[in-house]
Amino acid sequence: MSDEFRKNLMGPEPTLLPEEPDIVDRLAAGDEAVDLAAKHPTSSLVWAILADEAYAEGRTIESYAYARTGYHRGLDALRRSGWRGAGPIPYSHEPNRGFLRALYALGRAAASIGEIEEAERIAVFLRESDPEASTQLAG
Repeated sequence: MSDEFRKNLMGPEPTLLPEEPDIVDRLAAGDEAVDLAAKHPTSSLVWAILADEAYAEGRTIESYAYARTGYHRGLDALRRSGWRGAGPIPYSHEPNRGFLRALYALGRAAASIGEIEEAERIAVFLRESDPEASTQLAG
């Protein structure tokens, strides 16, 4: 039996997004996510941070918009990394956390504005990406 056949039976390989060392370093240095989003608009992480900040301040619609931007930027990054619309996106791989965080924030904001079907779809997507992600992000 060929290795390719075995691989296909096991499903897609996990998708691992590339690191963003400049963004991580700038955040650690105290740069604001809003400034980093202007310089690095493709980073899901900065959009997820903005979504979390807005949500914590009661700005649910802004949180939804930021999270949706981070989600779409993350989908673009996943596709560039070989993702084909299915398969694991492990939370344990730190660069994946920006996308997963944006996805979680989008589901939270969607539920807050009554978009229940969207929130349910996102919960399934998050669970299928990594069953532990929701627990990690909620805690």
